[in-house]
Amino acid sequence: MSAALQKLVTWLSPAFPVGAFAWSAGLETAIADGRVRDAEKLAEWIEGALRHGGIRTDAIFLAHAHRSFGDSAALAELADLSLALTASRERWMETTITGDSYVTATKAWPAETLAVLPSPCPYPIAVGAIAGAHEIGLRDTLLAWLTATVHGQVSVAVRLVPLGQSDGLRVMAGLEPAIAQLAEAAANAGLADIGGIAYAADIAQMRHETLEPRIFRS
Repeated sequence: MSAALQKLVTWLSPAFPVGAFAWSAGLETAIADGRVRDAEKLAEWIEGALRHGGIRTDAIFLAHAHRSFGDSAALAELADLSLALTASRERWMETTITGDSYVTATKAWPAETLAVLPSPCPYPIAVGAIAGAHEIGLRDTLLAWLTATVHGQVSVAVRLVPLGQSDGLRVMAGLEPAIAQLAEAAANAGLADIGGIAYAADIAQMRHETLEPRIFRS
């Protein structure tokens, strides 16, 4: 258990070299438009993604990749479906660049699954499969990955809204129940359960490439 926790803390740390800090998943557009302007609106935006949007979808893909970590055909199908459901070019780049970087970085912890992962490899597929190969529990992996993802979104808002650190921390604390609920739901979800209605986030990701000025890559 302690070895698994060590790996999760390292692999999902902001210091792990996947470049996740460079992407906002469309949040920069929402901030520029004034739709996310304070802690309350930020919490609503992130919770929407957790319950109805891309974060939920990615969590389900992560769970399936975790269970299929040694099956190259299954992982390739999951990657293809994940990329087919990616709403924008920048979002496609975000998930593939961070995913491939994650695969490269985790080569310091050898595992046979590294040889069967698809290329490009969407980020949640990489995280799920590699955690599964190292016998790290699915629910722990989901909880850690979702928490890191939410913290990344809060970090974007702290810098751009801007929000104070105290407001950012309150958003993180307030979203813990939603994160825990999604971790449990995703662990039991089938691929047929994938579906979302977070259209504002999808459109924000599409519009980001024309946003000027911009700091983040998505």
